[in-house]
Amino acid sequence: MRKIMTAAAALATMLAAGLWVASAPRPLDSAELDALQGDASRGAAIYLAAGCGSCHIGPARDSDPLVLSGGREFASDFGTFLAPNISTDPVHGIGGWTQAQFINAVMRGISPDGAHYYPAFPYTSYIRAETQDIADLFAYMQTLPADATPSQPHDLAFPFTLRRAVGLWKALYLREEWVVAGDLTEEETRGRYLAEGLAHCAECHSPRNALGALDHDRWLLGAPNPSGTGRIPAIAGPGFDWTAFDISAYLETGLTPDFDVVGGSMAAVVRSLQHLDKSELDAIAAYILRAAQ
Repeated sequence: MRKIMTAAAALATMLAAGLWVASAPRPLDSAELDALQGDASRGAAIYLAAGCGSCHIGPARDSDPLVLSGGREFASDFGTFLAPNISTDPVHGIGGWTQAQFINAVMRGISPDGAHYYPAFPYTSYIRAETQDIADLFAYMQTLPADATPSQPHDLAFPFTLRRAVGLWKALYLREEWVVAGDLTEEETRGRYLAEGLAHCAECHSPRNALGALDHDRWLLGAPNPSGTGRIPAIAGPGFDWTAFDISAYLETGLTPDFDVVGGSMAAVVRSLQHLDKSELDAIAAYILRAAQ
């Protein structure tokens, strides 16, 4: 019996060690990232495409859309996530971060102290971005105002409080590959970069599996609203009959083909995207129609 217990303890130790290694953060090379030269003027467009303000503008800050004090609540099947302060405050925001730390946070979901961020932060989409674009975004965000509002902890129940377990989730689901592949036109390819990457459209418009990963087999086919009320509409598949003009115009004006007005969380998305060049909105529209095929 003693030998059996010893063997079982050794096996458990090996299993725990294996899980610890498998769940470790896997950052990009910091030296290479810090060597990038960010361009704040280009970063302004990346900021709009990525919709940073849509989540990180504080609930009391709508009249000041560049103060990224955080605090908005996002319901999910795993609990309620609260957007953190990502203003330039050096204590409560990201004012003390390096460029490499910022890029690893955005593209790999890793905090400056090496902890995993929850995938409520859409790094599962941002992983497809170009590191230069995220360096440009960082340069732009350094020009935004600081705010000393402390970030609030997420409201999660055990076992979802175990951040290290997110590393195992990443090993299963964090992928750089494009979802819509094949022979795309130049415009569709640009739209894919925006929609699957920076604008992270699928994070709301695609359903998820039991572990919260996006279902690539039902890409953009709509999803339950995490708030529990209503459903986020499909933007592909049977029944979606918008034209490229309809989609582009909606992203620019917030008006549907039936002249209804955008509402809910999509209103904040439109407020960002509508400032992009019309060609960028047309590219997103071209991609969505390709995804619908």
